[in-house]
Amino acid sequence: MAKLKITYKKSAIGYAQDQKDTVAALGLKKLGASVVHDDTPAIRGMIHKVQHLVEVEEVAE
Repeated sequence: MAKLKITYKKSAIGYAQDQKDTVAALGLKKLGASVVHDDTPAIRGMIHKVQHLVEVEEVAE
């Protein structure tokens, strides 16, 4: 299964609470932080919701 590296690029301050909650649910705590998740439909949906705040790249296993 493919992996996705998600990097927190823009602050969620000023955005809706559900977007802040989504960033936290992805495991991102500080700006510039990165996490790696499996490429699943649930993770893709979370990324889509906060695509303006994060940067995504595919990672080879």
